[in-house]
Amino acid sequence: MEITKDIHIEDLVQLKPGIVIYLADRGIKCIACGEPIWGTLEDAAREKGFSDEEITTVVKELNNL
Repeated sequence: MEITKDIHIEDLVQLKPGIVIYLADRGIKCIACGEPIWGTLEDAAREKGFSDEEITTVVKELNNL
């Protein structure tokens, strides 16, 4: 399954549990960080001020993990 910016955080963590560390290192809230998130990867990244280009980079990196 390819990861997109529209994937829900909980689906992403189920798909690749190790991603929690990657997300936390970038300041993106995630389920295992103690704050349940019910939005998309893009929503969470936008809350942290990520630009379109930065979100695209995150998506590419996640697909390569």
